[in-house]
Amino acid sequence: MPLQAPRRSESSAREPEADVTSQSLDSEKRSLHRCSDEEKQNGPDSLGSTPSKEGNPGEHSQSGHAKAGHAKSLRSIKSHRSYAGGDGYTCFNQDDEGDEETVRRPSNSRGATAEFTVSWDGDADPGNPRSMSKARRWMIVLIVSSSSLCVTCTSSLYTSTYSQLIPEFHSSRLVCTLGLSLFVAGLGTGPMLLSPLSEFYGRRPIYLCSFTFFLIWMIPCALAKNMATMLVSRFLDGLAGSAFLSVAGGTVGDMYAKHELSAPMMVYTAAPFIGPEMGPLIGGFIVENTTWRWCFYVLLIWVGAQLMLIVFFVPETYHPVLLRNKAIRLRKETGNSQWIAPIEKMQRSVTKTVLWSCIRPFQLLVLEPMCLNLCILSAIFLGILYLFFGAFPLVFENNHGFTISQVGISFLGLFCGMLLGIASDPLWKGNYNRLVRQREEQGGEPGGSEPEFRLPPTIFGAILVPVALFGFGWTTYSSVIPIIFSAIFGIGYGFPSPFPDMQVLSISSLTTLFDVYPLYAASALAANSFARSYFAAAFPLFGVQMYNNLGYQWATTLLAFLALAMAPFPYFFMRYGKRLRGNSRFASA
Repeated sequence: MPLQAPRRSESSAREPEADVTSQSLDSEKRSLHRCSDEEKQNGPDSLGSTPSKEGNPGEHSQSGHAKAGHAKSLRSIKSHRSYAGGDGYTCFNQDDEGDEETVRRPSNSRGATAEFTVSWDGDADPGNPRSMSKARRWMIVLIVSSSSLCVTCTSSLYTSTYSQLIPEFHSSRLVCTLGLSLFVAGLGTGPMLLSPLSEFYGRRPIYLCSFTFFLIWMIPCALAKNMATMLVSRFLDGLAGSAFLSVAGGTVGDMYAKHELSAPMMVYTAAPFIGPEMGPLIGGFIVENTTWRWCFYVLLIWVGAQLMLIVFFVPETYHPVLLRNKAIRLRKETGNSQWIAPIEKMQRSVTKTVLWSCIRPFQLLVLEPMCLNLCILSAIFLGILYLFFGAFPLVFENNHGFTISQVGISFLGLFCGMLLGIASDPLWKGNYNRLVRQREEQGGEPGGSEPEFRLPPTIFGAILVPVALFGFGWTTYSSVIPIIFSAIFGIGYGFPSPFPDMQVLSISSLTTLFDVYPLYAASALAANSFARSYFAAAFPLFGVQMYNNLGYQWATTLLAFLALAMAPFPYFFMRYGKRLRGNSRFASA
């Protein structure tokens, strides 16, 4: 098979952090300097500009091409935005077409030859995930979305078992609630440790390992003989499930170009948001008609089915790993070791990557007021949502005499509100485009934007949520059913990203973080995910006591005032965000 001159990469290798980008650039420059010094001492032939005897006849022209393009490659290297997946840890470049150039590096052997970057032959390349049929890509989207739904549903379905767990294990309500908190804490902790591994091994191994252990740790939950077994298993189960959530959005982005990504990404982003509302709905009917163990038996069946679908129908879609496989195949078929994939040039170690994924989010939370406040805002919203899993049974069972299955049905208000919020995406996207056009008319560059343009949904949601909480609190009387206000809360919380091709959760503060910290987007979203998960883990621990001691009306009012205290911040960042970014060491100016 004759070698062809390499083409520009259709999916350039990503660089999720700015320090990694600068290190890569310095490394390339040092490599070029060493090449120049060696040329001066030994002559140009010493760098292997001529093909080896065993090489392919086309190698000579390729070497010449590499010489011409080498200097250009250094000029064209740029900092890429790290687009984070699902939970904010998996990154890829914002451009569908990269600027990856072929780079020649000196070899230790005397007869060194040039190295060439392997790339796709367009989106029609058989190895490119975007070349798959439309039906197959949608099947994969539905599988990863339903798997994400399964994980988040597992977090809240457990709350339906309290009434049977407490007498069987002679435990308190607070200790039983720890099972919910520990699972959500696992969801927030796992991605920082596990998700960076997808940078080295791809998405499919993470899916298989994650969901396999997710299945394994659910078995002791179903067979638990004491509360300690349940609590430990729940934390480890959440830890395993978290890795799947953190990279699944990247799979959707791998398969679609930007112009066709909107619909599949809307389906994916809706899944983890409606999962928590489905848990009590399913669990309520199970517990009312059988024992709590069947909640986990049903989940085991569901997880097992999802795992089989992943094994048989979800291939590897991560472009750098697929290009590495293509490079290996080319080297094997041609006997030429010149072909190399971008991921094979990566100098970062697994340990260093995982370490930085744990450190950088906390740097942003401590040093960046915009990141801190937007993270706290979205964290309070999620914390209140998980607090409702304890508050709803109190309100609807005590005030209205609902059975446990009817309490589960009461979560349909939140469920419908979330769907309405996500369905409002076209309105917010139209508003975003209007702001972009307005900026162009004022002399801005065509298509240019400001991160603050993504804040209007957050501003509106930050107003709507306190209104919903005040309304819910003062309709918690036996003569009124406050489900309508829970739906309004769901609308305010579920407002989508105004730009749905972003790999983020459906709350617009995340997209703002994404644009404010383009070089540190993965870390900014990791900080947000960590804050959200731990608020969601903490709020249920004091929710029931707060409702019992303050009363249903004032307890909900306290939550409303907490949300109201955070409401001005999105508007403040809308007006003064650019000035804050100018003084930031991490944000884009």
